[in-house]
Amino acid sequence: MKFIDQAIIEVEAGNGGNGCISFRREKFVPKGGPDGGDGGDGGSVYLIGDAKLETLADLAYRRRYRAKRGEHGMGKNQHGEKGADLLIPVPLGTDIYNAETDEYIGEIIEENRKVLVAKGGKGGRGNTAFKTSTNTAPRIRELGKEGERKKLRLVLRLLADVGLVGLPNAGKSTLLKRITAASPKIAPYPFTTLSPVLGTLKDQFLRYTVADLPGIIENAHKGKGLGLTFLRHIERAGLLVFIVDISRPDPLADFKTLINEIASYNPEILKKKRILVFNKIDIVNTKLPTDALKMPTYYVSALTGEGIDQFVSGLKKELRV
Repeated sequence: MKFIDQAIIEVEAGNGGNGCISFRREKFVPKGGPDGGDGGDGGSVYLIGDAKLETLADLAYRRRYRAKRGEHGMGKNQHGEKGADLLIPVPLGTDIYNAETDEYIGEIIEENRKVLVAKGGKGGRGNTAFKTSTNTAPRIRELGKEGERKKLRLVLRLLADVGLVGLPNAGKSTLLKRITAASPKIAPYPFTTLSPVLGTLKDQFLRYTVADLPGIIENAHKGKGLGLTFLRHIERAGLLVFIVDISRPDPLADFKTLINEIASYNPEILKKKRILVFNKIDIVNTKLPTDALKMPTYYVSALTGEGIDQFVSGLKKELRV
């Protein structure tokens, strides 16, 4: 399924049912009192987390959602049934905004977590509710209230334990394939990865999600290249792995470019744990002065597998802490 991480949808909660005007009509009771039942409340609309989903594609193609209305009240004090709520599944990591006011409504980061996005209308009262000592035969009722209607903007920020970050063609996809069972598209040219690819790293009884993100280039925070489109997907990653092509003219300058772009986008991201990986030692096998960076550093060849075991061991160690 095509990866889509933004969607605009319209949701409409159900209207409340109308109250009923009715009077008892029984044999030998010529002047029975009021017995009009209340209308049922309209159904509400909720978004609910579904761990099986990885994209907002379904919601991008179906734009309108409506919950059921409440049933009208009836005679003999029969209240209308409440309209069924509507649950709309979304992937974990979905942020919810009012598309018209840009108000932040909430986030869904847990399986089966529900967020109310449109409240159903209240059912109207039947004439039974209006009986008083001075008005024993009321001929009034309430109409049901309208349900809420909203236009929502949904933004997906992936939930991943590890985010792979690097310039285009740094070897992120090859590394992901090497350490997980993922099958990303791999080719010797920039921007092979056009959307995030997820893989699973197994560690005894634990599993970690690793996200390969499209390459970041200089001025990505200003929208250059794939720009802001995918930078937000590293905001929820627990650990960042910077992949740098050691065969490039100045690998440390490339690393600095990545740091600067992330800092310009959201400096809070740089407070996360970080690992630096120099890839492609099958082309250039040398060590660089990295002590000042104060982060675990590994030299690997994602293509041949050299150094991968040491890197994976260190990665798992950092994830367990």
